[in-house]
Amino acid sequence: MKNQASPAAQEARSGENGPRKESPGGEGPLTVVIAFVANFLVAAAKTVAAVITGSASMTAEAAHSWADTGNQIFLLIAERKSRRRRDPSHPLGYGREAYVWSMFAAFGLFTAGAVVSITHGVQQLIEPEPAADYGIAYIVLALAFVLEGVSFTQAFRQARKAGQERGTSTLESVSTTSNPTLRAVFAEDSAALIGLVIAFLGILLHQLTGSPVPDAVGSILVGVLLGVIAVILIDRNRRFLVGQAVSPALLESVAQRLGAHDSIERVTYLHLEYVGPERLYLVAAVDLVGDRPEHDVAVVLRAVERDIEDHERIEEAVLTLSTPDEPTLRFEAGAAS
Repeated sequence: MKNQASPAAQEARSGENGPRKESPGGEGPLTVVIAFVANFLVAAAKTVAAVITGSASMTAEAAHSWADTGNQIFLLIAERKSRRRRDPSHPLGYGREAYVWSMFAAFGLFTAGAVVSITHGVQQLIEPEPAADYGIAYIVLALAFVLEGVSFTQAFRQARKAGQERGTSTLESVSTTSNPTLRAVFAEDSAALIGLVIAFLGILLHQLTGSPVPDAVGSILVGVLLGVIAVILIDRNRRFLVGQAVSPALLESVAQRLGAHDSIERVTYLHLEYVGPERLYLVAAVDLVGDRPEHDVAVVLRAVERDIEDHERIEEAVLTLSTPDEPTLRFEAGAAS
């Protein structure tokens, strides 16, 4: 009888590299709310500045911020709907709602942000309008940078914490996380800060040269930036909706966790599938400890399934028995690194 899990299995109990009894992504709503408030205030200020200055780059930034503000509503819906508990109509829960609503947000970023910014920039190249009151533009850009920086700091803190738990870098954590709202807020806030720098340079060059071309080009560049971010976010959500494979490290750590269970001798098959942000559906073939009667085997299997499902990241676990000729599931050295 096994009494203690291996060190690797104990380590796997924390972070996304293994299931544990806690609410995954608990900081998600706070991150989205902070982003919403920051984007709303910034959008209002940029709109006023765009009307006063006539700057193409400022107009693009206003469209960008309004798009981000609307997107946060989609992300809040994603957080709310994906946290609903499973029921007979949705036996694996509602976790995938997060990817659907996050994809809506990405589409919004593309249409309301990228298209408007690029279109306005092209119009300014064809029929330029005079700009004035540059001081107001600079003040609004500075204020926007501070507010966007606050939102980005919260998203960065959450992403860094997730990366530390998984043993990965912050950027890798954002890129590979199954939490689409974290990825969306991080990407949008990053794009917002870069867009502010582009807008500042466009307005500054407009003021120094007297030519509206840099300002118009700045608007187009902001639109292109938003389009690239939107395409990346859409693709990532699409991958999780159609069945994104889990990482080898996650697969190995869960296999070690199963193998460390008192009632399991070895694991011969393991399938993990994302059914929501940091939520997994587990199917495994195991060899139980000892030689038990058929009735006892069924009871033990069900008990192990319920024990596994007690961990917050496992939505449902289905176990079956291994045959004697099936080899033990093994992983290449370094898969969990």
